[in-house]
Amino acid sequence: MPDWIMYYAGLIGKGLQTTLSLLVVSAVLGFALAVLVALARLSRRKWLARCAVVYTSALRGTPLLIQIYIFYYGLGSLFAQFPLIRGSFLWPFLRDGYWYIVFALVLSVGAYVGEVIRGGLLAVPKGEMEAASAFGMTPRQALLRVRLPRAMRLLLPTLAGETVMLLKSTALASTIAVVDLLGAANVVRAQTLQIYQPLLLVAGVYLCLTFLIEAVYAVAERRGTPLRRSVG
Repeated sequence: MPDWIMYYAGLIGKGLQTTLSLLVVSAVLGFALAVLVALARLSRRKWLARCAVVYTSALRGTPLLIQIYIFYYGLGSLFAQFPLIRGSFLWPFLRDGYWYIVFALVLSVGAYVGEVIRGGLLAVPKGEMEAASAFGMTPRQALLRVRLPRAMRLLLPTLAGETVMLLKSTALASTIAVVDLLGAANVVRAQTLQIYQPLLLVAGVYLCLTFLIEAVYAVAERRGTPLRRSVG
């Protein structure tokens, strides 16, 4: 094992923790936002549906890196100009690039996955909703107990891909001096003059995380899909 791996193991470990925290926090908040976006897109209230369309079009139509720069350098610089904000309890968060990355990723996931969930909700057979209504469920109960769970089960393979894409998007944190996994590798490269080895190590870690994500979704898909056995 190369000496630099042992020497920088702590830094790489902290970078991995940052990457995983970005992934988990952004996935949880982003998927929750995506459900709201999908429901807004399907809303009978035209103004709400149109606002959701504008939101998804704007977020999906611009590069994520540009969004990060706008939030970090734009909003971050704007907040710094107000003494009231700098003296508030929010300032430690507003000056930390980590939370701008989280904010950008959550909005991005909400836009992309929101459209995916919208499609899943539309794919739920109408017969299942009619059956829920026949059992006396209100539209809200039918949505929460039948339509949304059914749509999420149908979308598990797609959501696995979106989660992997989110994992790779966390690497953009290094562009605003957040020491994630790739940021740690860049520090190692700068200090050791090792060009490719740290990147290959990080690529291997990302690959292992991708396999883990796909395995988790595969297990969830198997458990959520009833086994059909033919009767001989």
